[in-house]
Amino acid sequence: MSADPVRWLWAAAVVAVWLILTGWIIWRARRRPETGGEGGNLLIAVASQTGFGDELAEVARRMLAEAGQSARVAALSELEAADLIAARRVLFIASTTGEGDAPDSAARFVRRTMAAGVDLSGVSYGLLSLGDRSYRDFCGFGRALDGWLKGAGAVALFETVEVDNGDASAIRRWQGELAALTGGVATAEWTAPDHAPWRLVERCLLNPGSPGEAAWHLGFEPPAAGLDWQAGDIVELVGPSTDDGLALREYSVASLPSDGRVELLVRRMHRPDGTPGLVSGWLTGPLKVGDAVPMRLRVNAAFRAPPSSTPMILIGNGTGLAGLRSHLKARASEPGSAQTWLMFGERTAEHDAFHDAELQGWLASGALTRLDRTFSRDPGDGRYVQALITENADTVRDWIGRGAALYICGSLEGMAGGVHVALEDVLGTTALRDLVETGRYRRDVY
Repeated sequence: MSADPVRWLWAAAVVAVWLILTGWIIWRARRRPETGGEGGNLLIAVASQTGFGDELAEVARRMLAEAGQSARVAALSELEAADLIAARRVLFIASTTGEGDAPDSAARFVRRTMAAGVDLSGVSYGLLSLGDRSYRDFCGFGRALDGWLKGAGAVALFETVEVDNGDASAIRRWQGELAALTGGVATAEWTAPDHAPWRLVERCLLNPGSPGEAAWHLGFEPPAAGLDWQAGDIVELVGPSTDDGLALREYSVASLPSDGRVELLVRRMHRPDGTPGLVSGWLTGPLKVGDAVPMRLRVNAAFRAPPSSTPMILIGNGTGLAGLRSHLKARASEPGSAQTWLMFGERTAEHDAFHDAELQGWLASGALTRLDRTFSRDPGDGRYVQALITENADTVRDWIGRGAALYICGSLEGMAGGVHVALEDVLGTTALRDLVETGRYRRDVY
């Protein structure tokens, strides 16, 4: 060991510099979470049912980037409490489906994280809650998420913004909160995406003489060539204006781009006083063939198809055949696709066997492996579609055991709940829960 004092002084200086540098690194690391997690990132957690929440998450990410704040978008289903704690600042975009329920994609987070005792003190959050006041429990999941966050010790950055059916003014308020969060000013006011004019080229009554409400097949010609979508996607259209603003409605697309047009199945609804529903009545009545309707296509990742090698069980009722029909068309266009089974329910075989010739053609070609239907108003039948699940329990279990995915489309009231209960009885609660959480059980219900 050297006794040279100069060398000792140099060694001491090096150690001192190292200690200062180490302390600075630790100080920086401790400050990072206060600015939004690693690298200053905000976390945008999205739980979307029909794709609108995903669109808004991307808009928020771009807006924050323009203000110099980096952010990453993640599906709520991919996150756990540790991710929220690490991020420190989280923006939630949460849709409500059905009567106050979480989107199917968020089921895993609800069960594993929200049901657990979690300490989120030190986490701050903003919440955009998407809902529809026509349903009983408006923004039910958003409100449940807000209550859980507060109960776990998280602190709200601003008051929750609730959005009724895509209301642009509420989304602009959310945009203003994001601008204030970054210390900037709001960019251009939020405007809903453009709706281009699609021309009605066909309207055909599907169920003349039916004891139920009239159901119509509608075809719309696109405003330009090259528009693209996939089976499971949604069209958003603008109906007649009201005192409350634009009447936006969503419909499952029943066709593919190869058909050259968007096709819909629309049932004419009636209000309690007997007058036709605002949009369904207009689409199936005063609107004339040749008239233009403002529309746009929207990705609905939650209802897009699995790989063609995956067997599919399609279950639906009424105009829910629309969302299932697009999947059947896709299967028919891909030779060698896995087996596909359709279970469908309506009122009468004589009047309500929608698109029967087409379904029979797919059966003959092998594009559709099996077709089972129920007709609730027919003598000798009287069953709803969920009865088919119970009656074919062993076959359903066999298909699921071979990796089949379940796709449900149609009415929320009655059908969706009945189908879910029947599947729980046949498959077991735990097995059905696992199908939901792994994306093998998907729903487009309304």
